Amino acid sequence: MAGSKEERFDGMLLAMAQQCEGGVQELLDEFFSFLCRKTDFYTGAEEKTAEKLIMDKFKIYQQKAYKFRDQRREEMQQADKKIKERQARKAEEERKLVEEKIKQQEEPKIREITDEEAECLQKEIDQQKDQNVSNGSGEKMDISEEEEKDKKEEAEETKSDHDSDEDEKDKGKIKPNAGNGADLDNYKWTQTLEELEIRIPFYVTFPIKGKDVVVEVHRKHLKVGLKGHPPVIDGVTYNEMKVEESTWVIQDRKEVVLTIEKVNKMEWWSQVVTTDPEINTKKVQPENSKLSDLDGETRSMVEKMMYDQRQKEMGKPTSDEQKKQDVLKKFMTQHPEMDFSKCKFN
Repeated sequence: MAGSKEERFDGMLLAMAQQCEGGVQELLDEFFSFLCRKTDFYTGAEEKTAEKLIMDKFKIYQQKAYKFRDQRREEMQQADKKIKERQARKAEEERKLVEEKIKQQEEPKIREITDEEAECLQKEIDQQKDQNVSNGSGEKMDISEEEEKDKKEEAEETKSDHDSDEDEKDKGKIKPNAGNGADLDNYKWTQTLEELEIRIPFYVTFPIKGKDVVVEVHRKHLKVGLKGHPPVIDGVTYNEMKVEESTWVIQDRKEVVLTIEKVNKMEWWSQVVTTDPEINTKKVQPENSKLSDLDGETRSMVEKMMYDQRQKEMGKPTSDEQKKQDVLKKFMTQHPEMDFSKCKFN
């Protein structure tokens, strides 16, 4: 209640301040001129009474101003501390991921087979050679090749139909900006797989302070704006956010910058709130500079993960699934005597 009582004339005073091009000095001139012309503030009591009253009020709000400044400074320090802690955790997670991949790569990839397995494999090779020499092998190979060609054409038709469906879904979506987000009318946002950065400029004639800003971050709702003005953002977000890890700061006294950490760190957001226009996440491009900082093996691993994610979004096989399909096709080609027409493969 005390806060709302103090702020009840803020709109009127802000309007006055915006019209005083001379700043605080002109605003004070207008205020004391009003007391002089329209009241008996100076003459209604003893000579020093008005001056004492002004100084008493000045000292009260001077102490409040110092307190607000110290609180804001502490908030900034806490925000910086959270950012540094988050960066440290991220670096530690990346280090563990790289170590795990290196460990997996160092494990032996060639498995020694037993004598029984070697004997079965040799028999299989010999049988294949004998069948290729027989008179009917040529016809079987021709039939196998025709079946393979039909399957290939069918797969290409299915792929073409799927691509047209995907293109239909992406109609109306905008191309991502350089930061994999969007430049909207009232604000700009960028993203990585881990977090969002939202920049909101406010075109007002006074410097923005923390008490002027309204920022409400919930698990799946975001509201940002200035007190006394319609909010710039107010709606349900694309997905869930980590409330305790989200921070905001004021830059150059005219722009609010929010850093929001995602709960799901394996997806690209197509919009900040559901009322915004969507970007085409298939055209998202992670920063090349970050990939170039990695060693060859780690970079290949990251690029493979990115490729697999795009393939899943388009409903296409991942690199591992494609490799399995290639192995299966090779096996079918090497064994034309076997009938795979009734087999179902996942």
